[in-house]
Amino acid sequence: MTPRELIDVARIPGGDELRLFRRGKDYMIVLDRNELMSSRMSGSEEALANMSCDRIAGRPAPHLLIGGYGMGFTLRAALKALGADATLTVAELVPQIIKWARGPMVELAAGCLDDPRVILVEADVAAVIADGRATYDAILLDVDNGPDGLVRNANDRIYSASGLAAARAALKPGGVLAVWSAGPDASFTRRLKDAGFWVDEVAVKARSNGKGPRHVIWFATQR
Repeated sequence: MTPRELIDVARIPGGDELRLFRRGKDYMIVLDRNELMSSRMSGSEEALANMSCDRIAGRPAPHLLIGGYGMGFTLRAALKALGADATLTVAELVPQIIKWARGPMVELAAGCLDDPRVILVEADVAAVIADGRATYDAILLDVDNGPDGLVRNANDRIYSASGLAAARAALKPGGVLAVWSAGPDASFTRRLKDAGFWVDEVAVKARSNGKGPRHVIWFATQR
């Protein structure tokens, strides 16, 4: 097997280090011993975008908030699914992630960050959500391993009762909060319902070919 090559290291504000590895044509972003994302597995991140866009289909000039960028799978899928009148705000906390997208992973990024529909904000998505008032048709969150924060303890606040209340306030009437997770979490499902959402929990495959482990996406529609 081809050995992994360490490309770069990024410090997470208030957290640990992310490491970018390359093996052949594949890239991996790793925290400690946990592989957070890989260019080999994009299916569930693309489903996050496609299934969210399906749920807001027909809305004029939709505005989506995506947090964070990762390897750009969700952003690229959303750009493909939406028309020219859409706006996609991408909130990414770690500046180095964007540098990687414009540097060693520029081919994978495929120019998505330069699409005129994209607004890039280097900030904590929690702060961007807090500033919104009936702003977004959909909020797509893939900022950690799921509601149980692994990368950064501060991410837990996004999925808390107060964080969900802020997300609900930032959505337009009937808007959708979509949350990616590596696995199920019954307590989070209850929190979403208690926060005033209709909840649809969907299991999706990690790979775009329908293989690999199952991930979970919650689609929470504002009541």
